[in-house]
Amino acid sequence: MNPLPATPDALVLRTDFSDNTAWREVCIAISAPSPGDGFLANVSFVEDRSFEGATVSDLVSAAGAGGQYRSFLFVVDGATIRETDHPVLVIDLADQPGRSFRVIPSEMWGVENNLSLANMDFDEFADAVDAAGIFRGFDGGV
Repeated sequence: MNPLPATPDALVLRTDFSDNTAWREVCIAISAPSPGDGFLANVSFVEDRSFEGATVSDLVSAAGAGGQYRSFLFVVDGATIRETDHPVLVIDLADQPGRSFRVIPSEMWGVENNLSLANMDFDEFADAVDAAGIFRGFDGGV
């Protein structure tokens, strides 16, 4: 498996290649500005088949092998593709490597912006998930 690519933005890594239409829908949803304020997730989308089917453990290892520091990673996996609300996996690569939660695409801007700027900690989002383990915003999301 390759190391994670070096980019200045947070990564959205595709590990499931079963449905190109769903992948495009997820990318569009992630790229949409937040309602009202127009905030955006600053991300780069990565489609590299060497990551197909990668586990959380594989991705934590790949992050360490890249030589570029990242504190978190967004992953579009099979669950993201299959589930109606396309919850994206978020993996902690810094404090508790491998700890994860899911986030709906419309709330990714808040996760990305706050984790990238260190305004908030991974735990604050991970501890605010619903019963299904999905972060839908601090007010419950849309």
